[in-house]
Amino acid sequence: MADAPATFHLSLCPSEPSPPFSSPQEQVAVWGREWGAEDEVGPLRTVLMRRPHDEWARITADHLDDRVGMLIDPAGGWYWESAKAPDLAKVNAQHAGLVAALEAEGVEVVFVDGFDERHTKAIYTRDPLATVRGGAIVGRLAPRMRRGEERFVTEAVAALGMPILRTIVGTGMFEGGTFCKLTPRVAAFGTSHRCNIEAARQLEETLRWLGVELEVVPLTGWSIHLDGHLGMVDVDKALVDADGLPHWFLDRLEELRIEPIYCAPGEEWAINSLCLRPGRVLMSEGSPRTAELLAARGVEVVTIPYDEIQKGGGGIHCSTQELVRDPA
Repeated sequence: MADAPATFHLSLCPSEPSPPFSSPQEQVAVWGREWGAEDEVGPLRTVLMRRPHDEWARITADHLDDRVGMLIDPAGGWYWESAKAPDLAKVNAQHAGLVAALEAEGVEVVFVDGFDERHTKAIYTRDPLATVRGGAIVGRLAPRMRRGEERFVTEAVAALGMPILRTIVGTGMFEGGTFCKLTPRVAAFGTSHRCNIEAARQLEETLRWLGVELEVVPLTGWSIHLDGHLGMVDVDKALVDADGLPHWFLDRLEELRIEPIYCAPGEEWAINSLCLRPGRVLMSEGSPRTAELLAARGVEVVTIPYDEIQKGGGGIHCSTQELVRDPA
């Protein structure tokens, strides 16, 4: 075609919008593997964690706040849910125990390397990130003490080759502990004084492209994250603190055919567990009645000590961010 336009050759390499970005064949061909997770309970393959450094050495017993009976930095840089300073040797041992327990289950553990000594909560890698089918959504942490953890987590997942589908921007406040994939087509986001409607709006926009409906769940009082009140333990079962959730959301769980298993009073840390595969969860010690309730419903429970790290305000679920799960 001697008279063809100069750019005619470009038509011989056509654009291909399909298959979509998150389809398995596209993920493997372009990004090396299928990334992310479409639910909270499928076989867990890869998690992101961060080893403790010396950030909790700053927490000393001379900062006791009598109003709450715990150690609080007057400048707002940290809090510790105890009147005694952290046992750093115990912290390190318990964190190593969590890593070992995951690896014993065949889970690959990758670590965030970046570190800023101001980030006293950075051990809790759940919050700066959320994962969905096809990749990651980078959050925007609310308190100044945590602002900037997002950078190190972004660097870590990008280095792995994981697609980043969105970063929460503007005045959005998003923390991964308040996001839960109830089913492959329905997710929940708990709003609080730490996680706001603007972040929910941005999240909903991204999920819409994936065909996922978002339920926005207002939390009450000083509650900050949904994973303090709801934890998926199987495709059709969730460990629930009913008093921390709106009645309509409990009805929504029933509509989705998710059976609530009510946490035993005083054992709410059990909810902050990590599902390893359908019907098998990793839980901190200290919730024997809840473990019995789960076992009675056919859910296997593996327990490890984690009480010292919980004093920092987060548990096993908070300390792990799923990067890859097989669909349940």
